[in-house]
Amino acid sequence: MHDVVGLRESPDEIAAEVARRMEAWYRERLPLIPGAREAVERLAERWPLGLASSSNRPLIDLALELGDLAPFFAVTVSSEEVASGKPAPDVYLEAVRRLEVAPSRAAAVEDSRNGIRSAHAAGLRVVAIPNAHFPPDEDTLALADAVLDSLTDLTPESVAA
Repeated sequence: MHDVVGLRESPDEIAAEVARRMEAWYRERLPLIPGAREAVERLAERWPLGLASSSNRPLIDLALELGDLAPFFAVTVSSEEVASGKPAPDVYLEAVRRLEVAPSRAAAVEDSRNGIRSAHAAGLRVVAIPNAHFPPDEDTLALADAVLDSLTDLTPESVAA
């Protein structure tokens, strides 16, 4: 935004303002997809869960706190904590490293083009639930091992299939 749009603030100042506004929005209305908590609970009953996110650390922690989801995740990784963000595989590789699981024995649940590409590049099984507002293209969906219609369909069986 500094270079392309021409905002006079530094990139760090712009990022801080975006994070501040996102935090305020989360505190007003956390944008959890309907059924997300139930899906996380179902999967956490069977496996230790990791979160590999493009969000920054403060927003990850705030969302998990406000959504009362933190107890379900054994590890969380922000793309800020690795060399390259999605679609590079780094954030997923770090999550499985922290979980002490081989990528081939892990699965990712993703809704976006960059997320699906990241998890696929890391060697994880990819379960895609396409974002209804910004659906991934067909080439990206072809990288997924399974494509589900909704979080209701996200079960241990659909992940392990």
